[in-house]
Amino acid sequence: MITKHQLTIDFPEFAEKIHTLKMENAHFKKLFESYDELDHAIYNVESDTEPKSDEVLNKMRIERVRVKDEIYQFLMHN
Repeated sequence: MITKHQLTIDFPEFAEKIHTLKMENAHFKKLFESYDELDHAIYNVESDTEPKSDEVLNKMRIERVRVKDEIYQFLMHN
């Protein structure tokens, strides 16, 4: 099943912190927006709304994981 990977679902224990950081921390907000844009783009490719090659899709997924890891590290240390 094709689904979006929302951070508040993947990290429910950080839902309130994510909301607060989006409002108060410019760097976190930029990371969050980058992740959200990538996730939306990947969803569009996977649902054939915007077809791309497998290579492009895989690169997008790798970048999403990289950004998600950075967000997780930020959440753990701030």
